[in-house]
Amino acid sequence: MNDNQQMNDNIKSNYLEIQRAKIHYLEDGESATKSVLFLHGASFSAQTWQEIGSLKLLAEKSYRVVAIDLPGYGTSQNKFTSHPEFLRELIQELNLQKPILVSPSMSGGYSLPFIVKYAEKLSGFVPISPVGIPGFSQQLQGITLPTLAIWGSNDGIVPVAQADLLLEMMPNARKILLQNAGHACYMRATDEFHKQLLHFIESVY
Repeated sequence: MNDNQQMNDNIKSNYLEIQRAKIHYLEDGESATKSVLFLHGASFSAQTWQEIGSLKLLAEKSYRVVAIDLPGYGTSQNKFTSHPEFLRELIQELNLQKPILVSPSMSGGYSLPFIVKYAEKLSGFVPISPVGIPGFSQQLQGITLPTLAIWGSNDGIVPVAQADLLLEMMPNARKILLQNAGHACYMRATDEFHKQLLHFIESVY
């Protein structure tokens, strides 16, 4: 790790190396066993979760929270090989003990194959309209990881029907619709998103 600098609200900005790439992440909260790892969508970065208050909210509830810039986004380098192995190494390097994984939109390309291979390394999964569900539907069949699928009711990019497909495959999954919100529903219905996320995290831990 290097470039350790203090940010607002005690959020730390750090780098680590994964698959020969310098990866940037934000971190808040104590080094607790209860942790949450945030990925991001194509138009966003780790900083999004700081800006809408997710990191501060969960840190104040005594969770360790980490938000990463995926390879090629934010200030992370764009060098990588295997998406599931990237997340496995990241979780190991950060010493996250079975975190809850929050994965919106584009980051489904990382989280879904990771769950297929390494569901036992997580305590829970919060897919937020992730891409790629139909391509992994058969492989997700029967995975019992506690899952909260969050969708905007007006999502025009990833249809709500894909949330229902996820629920069909994963027996421990449930769905929340954020009303009058689109694809990046956490930006429009932030308070309700935080309420549902926190309730799920508390139920898992």
